[in-house]
Formats: sequence, C-alpha cells, structure tokens
Amino acid sequence: MHIRILISLFIACFTLIDAASAALKVGLIYDVTGRGDLSFCDAAYAGAKKAEDEWGFKLTEVTPSLSTDTELTLRRLAKLKYDLIIGVGFLFQEPMNRVASDFPEVKFALIDAIIEQPNVASLTYRAHEGTFLAGVISALKTETKQIGFIGGMKVPLVEAFEIGYRAGINATNPDLELVADYVGVTPQAFNDPAKAKELALSQYSRGIDIILAAAGASGLGVLEAAKSTQKSIIWVDSNGNNLAPGLVLTSVIKGVEISVYETIKSVQEGNFSGGLKDYGLKEGGVEYIVDDVNRDLLSDEILEQVEAFKAKIIAGDIVVPHERQ
Repeated sequence: MHIRILISLFIACFTLIDAASAALKVGLIYDVTGRGDLSFCDAAYAGAKKAEDEWGFKLTEVTPSLSTDTELTLRRLAKLKYDLIIGVGFLFQEPMNRVASDFPEVKFALIDAIIEQPNVASLTYRAHEGTFLAGVISALKTETKQIGFIGGMKVPLVEAFEIGYRAGINATNPDLELVADYVGVTPQAFNDPAKAKELALSQYSRGIDIILAAAGASGLGVLEAAKSTQKSIIWVDSNGNNLAPGLVLTSVIKGVEISVYETIKSVQEGNFSGGLKDYGLKEGGVEYIVDDVNRDLLSDEILEQVEAFKAKIIAGDIVVPHERQ
C-alpha cells in the first residue's frame, strides 16, 4: 500500500514538473516609457496579464532604460528560447526585424508596425477610424468652435490620429478650427508630460475647449491641464473616461489588449501565424467608449450621428484618411 502511494506521489510530481516545463515563456518589452502610462503600455500589459492568469505561465516584463537597449533585450530573451516575445510600439520595428531574422524558431509580435517575416505577427490598428468618430463628437460638443490635438512624437503613426480626427471634424462642421501640436520629434516625446501640459494650457488659453491627446505618457500632462482649466479632453489607447469624470468626453481605444491576448492564445494553442493582423472598427479592434462615467456628456442626438458615421465607415462608404495629402 505504501509503495502504491509513493508511486502515485512520484507520478504526480513528474506531472507537475512536466506542466511547469511546458508553461509558456512570454516576454513583454515596453518602450522607454514603460507601464504606468494609463494608455498604450498599460493596455498591452492588461492583455498579457489576462493570458497569464488564464494559463498560469510567468510573464516577463522589461522596460529598457534606453532605446539603444531594445535590441539587446530582444536578443537576450530570444537566446533564452522564449516562446513569444512582444514589442510594444513601432520603435521596435528595426531591432526586432534583425533579431527575428537571427532567431527564426522564436515567435515575435510587434505592435503598431509591420515586419515581413514568417515568425513575426504584426499587430496594427486603424486608430484614425476611431479618432474620426472622436472628431464628430468634438464638432458637436465644442462651444468655442476651436478644437485641439496634441500628439507625442511627430511621426506618421501619430499623425494618423490627427488626420482622422480632422476628417471627422470636417465631415461634421467644416467651419471649425483644429489646432495641432506635437511634443517633439524623438521617442522622448512620449514621456514628457511637462511639455505636453505646457502645450495644452496654451491651447486652452486661446479658446480651445476640447483636446484629443495622442501622446503616450505625455498625455498625463494634457490631463493635468484639462483638470486645472476644467476643459474637455479625449483620451486614446485605453479607457480613460474615469481619469477625470465630467471632462473626458470619450476614449478612443485600440485593440491592443485583445490583440496581445489573442496572440498569446495562438501560441498556447499551437496555431500562431506570422503576418499582418490589422484591426479597425469593422473588426472591433478600434472603438470609442461610452459608459456610465461619460454617458451624461453625450446626448442621444450626438450618439445617433456618431453611430451613423460609424456604420458608413464599416460599410466602406467612408474611407477615413490616415496620410497627409
């Protein structure tokens, strides 16, 4: 009897060891901003954390101290034979392209940029479709007929937010003015809330009453300016409606959380595939948020018009621009 118990315990221990060894090794590498931006990085973490809780693996998070450390971090995790390495942001494009080529057996995922390699899933989002709808809301809500936009780093990816926003405003009321400012032209522009606050206060002081902030952690500075002036703001990338109730008109979210979760799930289930995974309004990967926090700010008439535009975009009747003409 004792021998049978020992054998059972022995088998059980081996089963636990096999399960532990089979657990995924997933690395989530942020840009120099890191978690705590209440936006892009936090959304990626939420998706990864959901997967970690569901499947019981240990998530490894890394925030390189410098942008030059990005490739070193990617290589280190690849050499450790991680099952999936996720780069959060377009700044990973060039270093991940090199590393993925050197480690074809390792699976990678890149958020907000495209790498044409079979072991890389490129997760992109048509955020300009969401900011178009935010532009409709802003055009219908502004009382001063002046609307603002503050972007982080002035690159095409962020400019697409502005271009979609401007298109939504113009489609609703072409007589309105949109003023756009950018924090800077280097990656540090995503982590400079002081500069963003300065830009936002300047916009609010000139009569602008709504600002869309697409600036990563720098957006926290725009949020401070909105609070201090009691003016309106639109958040992006994750739901920030509760960050300043009564001031955040809506949040335009990208499906970073769900796409990270789905990518990890594909590795867990053995059906990962590289290539482009593009998310927009039609795919449910981009959306504007209406919840209990901001519902009173948006009348039924406003929501009816926004939904009408949304339906036209999904149907293909409206193609929202994302590049400057």
